Amino acid sequence: MAESRDDLAESLQNLFTSVSTMVKSELQGTNNHLDLLEKMNLRVASEYDDLGDVASGLRVFAEQMKSKSGGFDEFVGQIDAIEKQVSEFEAVISVLDRYVSVLESKIRTEYRHPHHRRSNESVVTD
Repeated sequence: MAESRDDLAESLQNLFTSVSTMVKSELQGTNNHLDLLEKMNLRVASEYDDLGDVASGLRVFAEQMKSKSGGFDEFVGQIDAIEKQVSEFEAVISVLDRYVSVLESKIRTEYRHPHHRRSNESVVTD
């Protein structure tokens, strides 16, 4: 009976050792997961810091561009006014061009047929 007690005690000791080893392994695995999560969190935090720097730089750049574009607004207004004037000048030129064409046509007709003068025109003779 003593021998069976020793076998039982040894079996229980092996069982407790195995359970203890299993629990230690589980805890070590959990610690490894936590270490990995900590490293991942540090890496992500570093990435977010970098993105924050980029965002700050972009904000400064956007503000600079906005201030520069404000100066262009005045020039855009001037360009619009010039375009309007050019359009008006083109309309006047078109009217004048048509008028000149009519005058040229009348002059050509007059030179081709000089004897058809109007009755109210007087012919000067020496």
